Amino acid sequence: MAKTVPLSSTRCGPTTFHWGERTYIMGIVNVSPDSFSGDGISDVNVAVSRAKDFVGQGADIIDVGGESTRPGFVPISVDEELRRVVPVVERLVRELPVPISIDTYKLEVARKALDVGAHMINDIWGLQKEPRLANLAAEKGVPLIVMSNQREQPCRRIVPAVLSDLRRAIKLALEAGVVWENIIIDPGIGFGKTAEQNLELIRRLSELKVLGRPILLGTSRKFMLDLPPDQRLEATAATVAIGIAKGADIVRVHDVQEMVLVSRMSDAIVKKRWRQK
Repeated sequence: MAKTVPLSSTRCGPTTFHWGERTYIMGIVNVSPDSFSGDGISDVNVAVSRAKDFVGQGADIIDVGGESTRPGFVPISVDEELRRVVPVVERLVRELPVPISIDTYKLEVARKALDVGAHMINDIWGLQKEPRLANLAAEKGVPLIVMSNQREQPCRRIVPAVLSDLRRAIKLALEAGVVWENIIIDPGIGFGKTAEQNLELIRRLSELKVLGRPILLGTSRKFMLDLPPDQRLEATAATVAIGIAKGADIVRVHDVQEMVLVSRMSDAIVKKRWRQK
């Protein structure tokens, strides 16, 4: 059994995350029209309304992304990504009581989002594409999510590969000055892994606890049962429940209302935390 390392709390904007007490819910707001899950939004008011609904349903964090990360996606320019995300982030920071995360691997986009008030950086390339994101996170004193992404380096033994990649990212973050408490790890479900490897990562998620950092799990509407993305609710619920049992600290989801209930029931069983509301 992997060694479990006690985690200290992480301050993120208006919130302090007390790891291990309960599972936190990250609601996804995609302002990319070609999102794989079919939930992309191009209107600022609609994006803000969806985020408000998510918070009302129990989301603890809102993650705003402007570029699709579906397999085979075509990268957009920095200017286009800024045009999509900055107005949304700016309004959400003013109008919501929860932390706002910027989902980007581009330095200029992350910097501008933080300048208008975002509280966290979510880097799907785990500092592979842009190591300076770690310097920015250190400069601003914000949490940094580093994800293990195998799209450019497929591998056969997935758990050792993910552990090695996350150790690399953690080391880079620390060397750049990011404080230990501000590093969050993500195994990168769906990013350069086969379906079998994705399932193995969920099954063996607790092995990532050896790294001593909170784990974000993003399985929502991914790779499941050969169904269209909008028909994967129950499959997502299964991965969220099992992921929590295996040690996930944050779950990143499209269907907030339903996954809040799944996480509360899972927490009641796994963390002995019973919440009726």
